Amino acid sequence: MGKKVWLFFKEIFSILLISILIAVVIKAFIVDSRTVPSASMYPTIHVGDKVLINKFIYHFTDIKTGDIIVFSPPDFLDMKSDLIKRVIGTPGDTVEVKRNDKVYVNGFPLDEPYLSAPPLYDFGPVTVPEGKLLVLGDNRNGSEDSHKWPDPFFPIENVKGKAFVRYWPLNRIGALK
Repeated sequence: MGKKVWLFFKEIFSILLISILIAVVIKAFIVDSRTVPSASMYPTIHVGDKVLINKFIYHFTDIKTGDIIVFSPPDFLDMKSDLIKRVIGTPGDTVEVKRNDKVYVNGFPLDEPYLSAPPLYDFGPVTVPEGKLLVLGDNRNGSEDSHKWPDPFFPIENVKGKAFVRYWPLNRIGALK
């Protein structure tokens, strides 16, 4: 009987160890999660929402205008926590924000059905340098984002991944757009 008990516990230990290793690999390289601490992405993402981050997508595709990304803040902000914002300008884009109007990229207005109010500020025009991004929160008038930073651009290598789904709260589960 002792040998069977030992084999049983050995099997349980092996399953647990493999499960932990798989979870660590998934979290480190494939998918991570974040709890959103601010209203800067409202109404798309609310305070306290939990989102999943695809950490490997940008190894296979380019970052596009409209993507919701998680990134390390630029050094000049002197912040430790990751940020979540929407990509508005990619390298070479010229971005301009017009008060009580819209965001313009390369002279064309962005279609932004996710906004609850037009921006109450003017910004730009600025051209995004190579290797950099410009981001804005969906809560344009209440977001500490590129339009308020001393340098509106940050390095692409700061991007940790693309937020692609909200999994909490349950009544708002779904893909992020």
